[in-house]
Amino acid sequence: MAESRAIQRSTRQSPYKMRLVIDQIRGKGVNDALALLKFSKKHAARQIEKVLASAVANAEDQARRANDSVDVDELYITRAVINEGPKLKRFMPAAMGRATPIIKRTSHVEIMLASRVARTAPVARRPAKKTTTAAAATPARRTRAK
Repeated sequence: MAESRAIQRSTRQSPYKMRLVIDQIRGKGVNDALALLKFSKKHAARQIEKVLASAVANAEDQARRANDSVDVDELYITRAVINEGPKLKRFMPAAMGRATPIIKRTSHVEIMLASRVARTAPVARRPAKKTTTAAAATPARRTRAK
């Protein structure tokens, strides 16, 4: 199965707050990530959970179109990125007739999934080279002239 992805654009949450959550799930299996997001208290976790569920659905749909099967338990997060979206610029009244700018940040969430492949047996390593004697292995010391 090729990689599948899901993107949510212009989420009304600052990228800094979103990155705190996305860093926890990067590289994990889908089931572990969904469990972590479900019980997280952060608002960003709800948004990321929606994107992750969409990526899983996209993987299933992609497999169905290719007349292939996909095991959701084998899926893991290969790439999870939060990018900065467009900023909403607002103004708030301040003292003496002035206005102070308020920047409402948005973010783009991108999650890519792939299936873990069954690992093959590890390749046997060559034995390390043996040294002849301990004296030959250590360099001779220099003595300082007094």
